[in-house]
Amino acid sequence: MTPGDGEQLLSYPIPSDTALGPPAEWARLRQRCPVAKVALPSGDEAALLTRYDDVKQVLSDPRFTRLLNADDAARVSDSESGGVFNSSMAQSLPQGGEGHQRWRRMVAKWFTAKRMNALRPGIEAMAERLIDDMLAHGHPADLKAHLAFPLPVWVICDLLGVPDSDRDRFAHWSDTLLNLTRYRQDAVDTAQAEFADYMAAHVAAKRTGPGEDLLSELITATDPGGHRMSDAELVATGQALLVAGHETTANMIGKMMAMLLADRSHWERLLADRSLVRTAVEEALRFDANPGFGMPRYIGEDTEVAGTALPRGTTVVCSMAAANRDETAFEGAGELTLDRSPNPHLAFGVGAHSCLGQALARTELQAVLEVLLRRLPTLELAVPVAELRRLEGLAVGGLCDLPVRW
Repeated sequence: MTPGDGEQLLSYPIPSDTALGPPAEWARLRQRCPVAKVALPSGDEAALLTRYDDVKQVLSDPRFTRLLNADDAARVSDSESGGVFNSSMAQSLPQGGEGHQRWRRMVAKWFTAKRMNALRPGIEAMAERLIDDMLAHGHPADLKAHLAFPLPVWVICDLLGVPDSDRDRFAHWSDTLLNLTRYRQDAVDTAQAEFADYMAAHVAAKRTGPGEDLLSELITATDPGGHRMSDAELVATGQALLVAGHETTANMIGKMMAMLLADRSHWERLLADRSLVRTAVEEALRFDANPGFGMPRYIGEDTEVAGTALPRGTTVVCSMAAANRDETAFEGAGELTLDRSPNPHLAFGVGAHSCLGQALARTELQAVLEVLLRRLPTLELAVPVAELRRLEGLAVGGLCDLPVRW
């Protein structure tokens, strides 16, 4: 078999009828067409994986690489720069092998669970201040604008030693990097050049006046072989962490709260038993049906997945969200189960390229949930669930806003 034999070519990402629900197509693909032929926003074709075991296998297999700038790789975005997956930022960082592992080891020291736990009191204090401001604003209020967006920006800016007063610029630069169909090419080019110049100036300033932040440490850090990061790697690292560190977490805070308030019995259960916060966060991550694009991979040799031949040069898209709804991996996969344990979801990926900042994301999500439960027990959606609006045209999934009252 080859991908999607006899199947109609699907446009990807696959649209959903609701802001929080999965596309109906996912269940059919998992059952009948686990390796489906899809058309990406660029018009190029790729193979889409939707089953848990297949997604986990491919993400764990080093033969499936991030070399998305290969001549025969599918372009993800309709912009010439290819969006975040093959931008100049992505190409400045080692995408595989020992070089990538070396880069990860140098950066990962800043993202250990122990270090994240040390940050938690500061994260909770900032959440308290942002909620104070929201309360002063009065309701209805947009929880995304008041809390979900500014909190992760403040955290990652603090880690990188950049001023969070620049957050509106960061948001625009992130959006253009994550572009699938939203921005024209000239806007993408201008924003990426501005972003690179900004981060280059920041790295240069840290060389002359280092602080107690990640970039200052990386400038002088060496690996066991004595290697130091080049300026291009430092700039790309700053860009990558800024984009990944705020955009995905900001959207996830909004989606998690929307899930918990869409059926308020979930919120009531958490109010009655705060010990469920940790497992509730994990379940929200698993249950998220609006995570964005997923993970593209490139295969440089003929291979096979789920009994389907994948010729050399195939670009594969792993839908972790579809995999996380696979009934063969999760009992009652279509239900939000706050005490689900174990919960081996794939929201952060798996293998050599799993999310570097997952301990930070978990810390932020748990802290926000704890503080909101304490401060706003009467919190509820200010609009019907059906009126929540999805973000469109970006590689990350999220809600445009989250109107709430209390």
